[in-house]
Amino acid sequence: MRKCWIIYNPVSGKKKFQDNLEIVKHRIRQLGYQISVKPTERARHAVELVKEACVEKIDMLLVSGGDGTVNEVINGLAESSFKPKIAYIPSGTACDIAKSLGIPKNITKALKIIENDHNVYMDIVKSSHGYFMYVTAIGNYVDISYVTQSKLKKIFGYGAYLFTGVKEFFTIPMIKTEIQYEQGKLKGYYSLMLVVNSKRVAGFNIINKPVLDDGKVDIVVYRYLPLLNNLIYFISFFFSPKWLPGVTKVQTNYAKIYTEHHRKWNIDGEAADSGNQEILVKPQQVNIIINQKKADKYFKNQPKKEKNYDY
Repeated sequence: MRKCWIIYNPVSGKKKFQDNLEIVKHRIRQLGYQISVKPTERARHAVELVKEACVEKIDMLLVSGGDGTVNEVINGLAESSFKPKIAYIPSGTACDIAKSLGIPKNITKALKIIENDHNVYMDIVKSSHGYFMYVTAIGNYVDISYVTQSKLKKIFGYGAYLFTGVKEFFTIPMIKTEIQYEQGKLKGYYSLMLVVNSKRVAGFNIINKPVLDDGKVDIVVYRYLPLLNNLIYFISFFFSPKWLPGVTKVQTNYAKIYTEHHRKWNIDGEAADSGNQEILVKPQQVNIIINQKKADKYFKNQPKKEKNYDY
């Protein structure tokens, strides 16, 4: 019998997943899986659990939590020769990864996607601060996800991020940066820099038509323009124009980002160290079940037969 480990964050969101755990177990058993339940007990615990699952060659990991939980799962399996299939039921506050992949927070609807079993092989990115699935960023507003108090997130949900964002409206950073990438170099003073492997970041559409299995990421940089930066953010985040003054977008599979700014990097919604950043895209490394409609839109380079990870 195939084996499935359910790895979930018991304090994520409003604990709805834990309240519906028996329903989830029943539905997954009906798919022919033998189940083991593994709630996380501390930070980085999911990394340890996933590494163990890879060693034991567990067939599927059903993961529930926010973007930080998914990031831990990715870091647990990234360097393993055997990678279990990933199913995801989002239960965090923002859940940008889930929204980009068309996976709803509604548990019944998410289970239906898992039952449909439309899986794709998605790129991930190796960085100086570990692996990430959808974004690493530095600059204005990127620390909101981890400086916002958990108590506020439980009460106000996504609205709590907006409250915190108001505080940063008047504190635009000026980050001296040089970016060396596959086809050139960017240099200047920026207020915000994003390395994106997704459509959405922080609830906003950043990349109009991303391709998530092409071995490349989008680097989006916002030049430091006093008095204009918040207006540029607003237009960029809410209207997603193809071109906007002060905003540069490039695609690459590799980059070195040099900055001595004290601000910390955000990696999939969690805080990382400040300083220089080096990134390398690892193509089609994660086998994940997603909404078929999103698969048709964002995955253009899928293998025609089962991928062999023994390399």
